Amino acid sequence: MDFKKVTAPLTTTTQDFSQLDKDTGNIYESVRVIAKRANRISQDMKQELNRKLEEFAYYTDNLEEVFENREQIEISKFYERLPKPALIALQEFLDTKLYHRKGIENQEKES
Repeated sequence: MDFKKVTAPLTTTTQDFSQLDKDTGNIYESVRVIAKRANRISQDMKQELNRKLEEFAYYTDNLEEVFENREQIEISKFYERLPKPALIALQEFLDTKLYHRKGIENQEKES
């Protein structure tokens, strides 16, 4: 995911319930879909940040030597300034960029 192209707001905004439940028909189902997507975004962000910071890793046995790399600090600041994963997921849901489907429940009881 390209986090530079994210259009989600940086702060929490008030949402209209009629917009949240129009696709699923149930506000709780909508929140579940948004929460699952937010968890996935959070995992992706963490993996991408760790992958970028791994390039600057310096393995040594001496704890006294601590190196501060300006590029590493800038990368960390970039990820700190991004909208939270829940806000990104909510914006994707409102923009109908999320694909979701309702699972088919098994109505039959096995004896």
